[in-house]
Amino acid sequence: MYLIAGLGNPSKTYEGTRHNVGFAMIDAIADAFQIDVTTKKHKAIVGRGVIEGMKVILAKPQTYMNLSGESIREIADFYKIDPENMIIIYDDISLDVGRLRIRKKGSAGGHNGIKNIIAHLGTDVFPRIKVGIGEKPQGWDLADYVLSKYSKEEQQALREASDDVIGAVKLMVMDNIDAAMNQYNAKKRDV
Repeated sequence: MYLIAGLGNPSKTYEGTRHNVGFAMIDAIADAFQIDVTTKKHKAIVGRGVIEGMKVILAKPQTYMNLSGESIREIADFYKIDPENMIIIYDDISLDVGRLRIRKKGSAGGHNGIKNIIAHLGTDVFPRIKVGIGEKPQGWDLADYVLSKYSKEEQQALREASDDVIGAVKLMVMDNIDAAMNQYNAKKRDV
């Protein structure tokens, strides 16, 4: 079984913001595989389904970004899912909007949600898909930027990115993360 979790902040206030790209990607995956993600448990909104013959749990932690590890750990413990069978999807300001970077493991790189997950799991060895939200414009406060909405052009790049995330997840649950990295890490977006 795989846990596929997208990071974000709960409530309407944060809907459609850059920081919530993880939630948006979980919604796209849920739509693509007809998985109902509406059950509230484990400090998250979750849904169970099947992708490429593998059982999956889709999750949107409701703990707010910086405490994502609480929910991830609770789900992992309940379903006995090893960190290697998790895919965490989250925003990355060092990538252009819609660009993906898939990794097998790694540090938090300054991302507080990932930092909290590493702290709760006691390891940084879990696959992740970083989705680019673009670099913070000069003079902007980082918090204001990540909580801002996308332009029309950026929204199109994000729709294309969601197709890529779906393709990457299919490969990753079939234990083919190297193929996912080769296929999706190099793609460029025109915004």
